[in-house]
Amino acid sequence: MKPIQVGLLGIGTVGSGVFNVLQRNQEEIRRRAGRGIEITMVADLDVARARAVVGEGIQVVNDARAIIANPDIDIVIELIGGYGIARALVLEAIAAGKHVVTANKALLAVHGTEIFAAASAKGVMVAFEAAVAGGIPIIKALREGLTANRIQWIAGIINGTTNFILSEMRDKGLDFDVVLKEAQRLGYAEADPTFDIEGVDAAHKVTLMSAIAFGIPVQFDKAYVEGITKLGAADIKYAEQLGYRIKLLGITKRADKGVELRVHPSLVPAKRLIANVEGAMNAVVVQGDAVGSTLYYGKGAGSEPTASAVIADLVDIARLHTADPEHRVPHLAFQANTLADAMGTLPLLPMSEVVTSYYLRLRVADQAGVLAKVTGLLAEAGVSIDAVLQREADEVGGEGSTQTDLIILTHDTREGTMDAVIAQMQALPTVLAPITRIRKEELN
Repeated sequence: MKPIQVGLLGIGTVGSGVFNVLQRNQEEIRRRAGRGIEITMVADLDVARARAVVGEGIQVVNDARAIIANPDIDIVIELIGGYGIARALVLEAIAAGKHVVTANKALLAVHGTEIFAAASAKGVMVAFEAAVAGGIPIIKALREGLTANRIQWIAGIINGTTNFILSEMRDKGLDFDVVLKEAQRLGYAEADPTFDIEGVDAAHKVTLMSAIAFGIPVQFDKAYVEGITKLGAADIKYAEQLGYRIKLLGITKRADKGVELRVHPSLVPAKRLIANVEGAMNAVVVQGDAVGSTLYYGKGAGSEPTASAVIADLVDIARLHTADPEHRVPHLAFQANTLADAMGTLPLLPMSEVVTSYYLRLRVADQAGVLAKVTGLLAEAGVSIDAVLQREADEVGGEGSTQTDLIILTHDTREGTMDAVIAQMQALPTVLAPITRIRKEELN
């Protein structure tokens, strides 16, 4: 059978990985796919660099639209990134009848509904395994491997930069700013790390997983997003003393009134496997009603790990290229005409309606009655206390200090209730600094 022809838009870190892995493992891939898969055309603004990667025999151009216009190209791989030109090129490729493979989670999280609808109308596939958790095949697991299950929740460490920073803060007892600079020096963090450290990258990814898990449209604009910039070394130390580790989690959960979609730092029991995922690694836990809890672990970024996922998508398309579009796996796992129905029965919940438990750290005056006043306010609000840890004043502020840290763990409480009681506690004259609140996830 004639090899399927692929055009590659962008040959940076991931693009070069795709080309190299495809060349290295071409015979193995052909045996799996049932036909050859060949990159025959590459578009990159830096033509000389692209030529150095692919060598002779492959057409290199500086105009991505030349690939889209080529009638011999069956699949377009989009590795440009971002929302702008990438969106236009993906939609143009679909309109031209090309299948699309992309690693662009930002594009799909924001414009996925439009892109998937266009692809369905045209009868082509948009594959995006590489968009979430790099080389971990979590999209295929959710779309296919767990299809018998009613998914209950997903919790993932899906940003390697922030996990590296939190691991270093815990191991070395350093504050965020210091570790961020080290992460940038080592290449784990970008010069502008905003998307990573503010939780936006993780939110793009969990938005896609949520849509696949619950059969709802992608709705990034309704996600709650909180990063790690306000975490201090003290909180990581106190969490450890209480038997927890702090991780930036992307969480989506089926609740009574709808679906939770949130990204924020979380205390996770140290005995959980996901709490022990260190450095730049990724991990995702999925809870299904039939299978129970499953864990997916591996490299969430990098040239060849991400290329592994891109090429798996190429193989899927090569296998299904001639199949009736109605018999392919739907882009978001559920049949497209059922997503609107799910939207009505499973709305995304505002953060104020989310129910979880909390870690609170209060810097308070070291005097009698402070603990009683704070716990009294919690009791009046109906917030049940799980544990209290009060530090010695000289341990916090040095010998002769007149202030101390009060750490409280709560049982499950509605977020809106916790917002109100934190405001009351913050107004106490004996509370001397902004209260630190970190959500706690038992993941059991």
